[in-house]
Amino acid sequence: MNLTKNFTLEELTITDHREFKNEPNPNETANLVRLANLLEQVKVAIGNKPVMVNSAFRSKQVNDAVGSKDTSQHRVGCAADIRVPGMAPDAVVKAVITAKLPFDQLIREFDRWTHISVPNDPKGKPRGQVLIIDSKGTRPY
Repeated sequence: MNLTKNFTLEELTITDHREFKNEPNPNETANLVRLANLLEQVKVAIGNKPVMVNSAFRSKQVNDAVGSKDTSQHRVGCAADIRVPGMAPDAVVKAVITAKLPFDQLIREFDRWTHISVPNDPKGKPRGQVLIIDSKGTRPY
């Protein structure tokens, strides 16, 4: 099922942990639509290159299996970890910042992928928080 022109529900719910159901409820699906709309804007900001989703929505079981916190925005369908072939995560972060996209969080994680999110509350104002997470810990970008 297409959520937007370039992003599907299947793409935003895929998991390597196939033994667990990873099906969003209606509220989580609505969040995934908002997230997919932001990813469309990212796609434009990076010159219409492919945006590969590593992980977006995570059910409780999937989230536990990957060792993430219950407070993760992935749990409610508001976050995606993405890669762009041919672009370093740092370049993706810079392109999103330059385009002034309405993100809640933008995180360069371990120089391997970029985490991007929308606010958990559909009426909430995006925080525009930019971070780095790596072996040195979490710090402002």
